[in-house]
Amino acid sequence: MEKLLIEPTRSSPRIRFDGQAHLLEVTGESYPEDAAMFYRPVFEWLTRYLEGLAAGVEVRVKLDVNYFNSSTSKIFMDLFELLDDHVRAGKTIVAEWISHEENDMGIEFGEEFQECVTDLPIHVVTRA
Repeated sequence: MEKLLIEPTRSSPRIRFDGQAHLLEVTGESYPEDAAMFYRPVFEWLTRYLEGLAAGVEVRVKLDVNYFNSSTSKIFMDLFELLDDHVRAGKTIVAEWISHEENDMGIEFGEEFQECVTDLPIHVVTRA
């Protein structure tokens, strides 16, 4: 499957999904005017990728988003729910929510996302 690469803008993150490396990354800030439209190709790509994923392959998902708006928060929750559904169906997926160690709100969001899923492991990781 081809890689999905969306370069960042002032209001949207860099998105890099590499199906061969089984690595999905979202990095930067996310407050696009229409979050649902911006993230639509991401969900389409991810759904196709996960449906074709072979058993026993571990997928790593890393979200390192410094700032995001409420509509992006909803998108992230939808993302984690999609991943959670696939874990429940037998896929191996591990997520990292990366936040600056001094960003208490960012850490709290990661912890809230952890509480909203039942099977997907979301590790809250802090960086300096």
